[in-house]
Amino acid sequence: MDKAARDHLQRCFVLHRRNFGNSSLILEVFSTAYGRQAVLAKGARQQRRGRPAGGELLQPFRPLWLSWSGRGEVKTLVRYEPVGPAAELPGKVLYCGFYLNELLVRLLRRSDPHEALFAFYSATLDALAAGEEIETALRGFELNLLREIGYAVVLDREAGSGRPVAPGRDYVYEQESGLRAAGAEDGRRTLSGELLLTLAAGEPLNGSAAREAKWLTRRLLAPHLGERPLKSRELFRRWNSNP
Repeated sequence: MDKAARDHLQRCFVLHRRNFGNSSLILEVFSTAYGRQAVLAKGARQQRRGRPAGGELLQPFRPLWLSWSGRGEVKTLVRYEPVGPAAELPGKVLYCGFYLNELLVRLLRRSDPHEALFAFYSATLDALAAGEEIETALRGFELNLLREIGYAVVLDREAGSGRPVAPGRDYVYEQESGLRAAGAEDGRRTLSGELLLTLAAGEPLNGSAAREAKWLTRRLLAPHLGERPLKSRELFRRWNSNP
C-alpha cells in the first residue's frame, strides 16, 4: 500500500485540516483507493520563493491528486496537484458541505475504501454548487453513506412481511427491525408511504416531505454518530442566527 500510494497519485478530497507545528498541516482526506486517511503536509503553511503556501491548495471541496508515504497511522504527504477548481458553496450551502465532510470523518473507518461513495460525494458537491435542492441532495447522501457502511435502509418494503410500501398508508420505523404499517394504537410519529417511496427513488423533496425526511435520516444516523454533537450543525445555527 505504501509504495503504491507513494508512486501513484490518488484522487482525493480534503475533509478536515488543522495546524500542526509552526508550518505544517494534518489533513483528513478521502481517497478513491484507500478511503479515509490522515496525512501530514509538512511545511504546507510556509511560503517558498515567492509562491503561495501549499496549504492554500489543500482545502476542502477541491478535487486533488495526492500521494503519500509511511507505515504509521498518519502518513506523510509526498506530492499534490489540483484536479480542478474547488466547488463553490456559498452561504448556507457551505455549511452543508461541512456537514457532509463531518459525516465522513465520523462514520468512515480509516483505510476502508468506498469508491462508489467517493463518486457520490463528488456528485453531491457538484449538485450543491449547481444550486440543486439542498434537502434532496443531503438526504440522498445520508442514505448512500448508511448503505456503504453496512446499514442500508429498506424504504419501499415492510420489514418481515416484505409487502410493498403503499403511497396511501402510514408507517412506523423501528430502529431494531425497520418499517411496519402503523396501527391505530401507534402514538409515535408516523411516516407517509408517499414520502418513503420518494426517498427510495431519490426524487425531489419539498415542504413537509423534506421535514419528514430530515427527521427520519437524523434518527437513522443517530446510533452511529453517538451522543457527541455535530460541529457543522452548531456552526450553521450560529451563522443562521446572525442578522
